[in-house]
Amino acid sequence: MTAETTGVRLHCDGPVATVTLCRPDVLNAQTPAMWRAMSDFSRDLPGDVRVVVVRGEGRAFSAGLDLSVAGAAGPGSFAELATLPEQECADRIAEYQGGFTWLHRPDVISIAAVQGHAIGAGFQLALACDLRVLAEDARLSMAEVTLGLVPDLAGTKRLVELVGYSRALEICATGRRMDAAEADRIGLATLVVPTADLDAAVHDLTAGLLANNRDAIIEIKALLAGAGQRSHAEQQRVEREAQTRRLRDLAGRGE
Repeated sequence: MTAETTGVRLHCDGPVATVTLCRPDVLNAQTPAMWRAMSDFSRDLPGDVRVVVVRGEGRAFSAGLDLSVAGAAGPGSFAELATLPEQECADRIAEYQGGFTWLHRPDVISIAAVQGHAIGAGFQLALACDLRVLAEDARLSMAEVTLGLVPDLAGTKRLVELVGYSRALEICATGRRMDAAEADRIGLATLVVPTADLDAAVHDLTAGLLANNRDAIIEIKALLAGAGQRSHAEQQRVEREAQTRRLRDLAGRGE
C-alpha cells in the first residue's frame, strides 16, 4: 500500500529511518489504516537502522484520531468496534497498539519531532518514542476523555513513567492542553527549540546518537529501560553483566 493510501510513509537513509504522517490537510489525524502501516514498518526496517525519527508533515505533528473515520459506520469505526465480542474488540485494539509499540524496540532509538498539535493519538505517538524534541509551538493533550474514551495506544505507562501518577491522572482526566514550556518543565520534553530550528535540532541529536558504538547504546537502553522494575542490587548486577559483554566484545572475545 502507498503513502497516499495509508497516510504515512517510511523513508530509510542508511542508519536513519523517518516515519512521516502525511495527511497535512487534516493535521495528520490518524486512522486504523495508518496504525496498521506503522506496525508493518517494524518488519520493513533494514537491519542497519539505528535511529527512527517520527514527524508530521505540515504544521502539526498529529491532531489525534480522525473522527470522520472513527465516527462513521465503516471498518475501524467506534460503531463497528462496539458490535464485536469483547475479546475480538480487545484483539483489534492490540493490533492498533502495534503501530506504536514497535518504537520501543531495543535495537533502535526513536525520536518524535513535534510541532503544532500532538493531541490524543498524536500525544501517544510522541510518548511511544524514546525521545521528544518539541518546537515552541507544540501543544499536547490526552484528549480521549473528552470523547468518553480512555487512552489505549500504549501511552499511559509511558506517561506515568515520565511525570508520575498524580500528574498523569490530572493530564488524562482533564484532557487539557499544555504548551511546550510546561511539557519541558514536567519532564515530557527532551528538548524544546524554536519552531524554525526543529529539523536542525533533530538532526544534531541523531548525529550525536550515531557517533557512538551501536552495541554500547543498545546495552545502555536496556539498562535504563528496565531500571524502574529492578532493585538497586539487581540493577548493579545487570550493569556488571552488560559491562562484561562490552569488554569481551571490544577485546574480540565476544560470541
